[in-house]
Amino acid sequence: QVQLVESGGGLVQAGGSLRLSCAASGRTFSSYAMGWFRQAPGKEREFVARITWWGASTYYADSVKGRFTISRDNAKNMVYLQMNSLKPEDTAIYFCAASLTATPEYVRQYDYWGQGTQVTVSS
Repeated sequence: QVQLVESGGGLVQAGGSLRLSCAASGRTFSSYAMGWFRQAPGKEREFVARITWWGASTYYADSVKGRFTISRDNAKNMVYLQMNSLKPEDTAIYFCAASLTATPEYVRQYDYWGQGTQVTVSS
């Protein structure tokens, strides 16, 4: 079982940047694909970005492509989400998730979830 803890959220003005971090427990971290999701009040959980266990394949939602970058450091059991050019519509709770599926495509393919970290982007 994997424990995931997000950090790095906060309040930032539009156009600013934040880097989210997700710390994972366990020696098996490197075998998981990792994803970032977000959920705004009253909305369904939304896919943001994904990175494969080997780190060579990344995929982004159209809404964040070109602004966000997902990366991982398996030696440190960490995954990151660098968020640049933030917009008010990026405001949400951001969750990291782990999947044993090599290239997960759906929410249900993620096996473990963190508790989330709040990102608020002001106008």
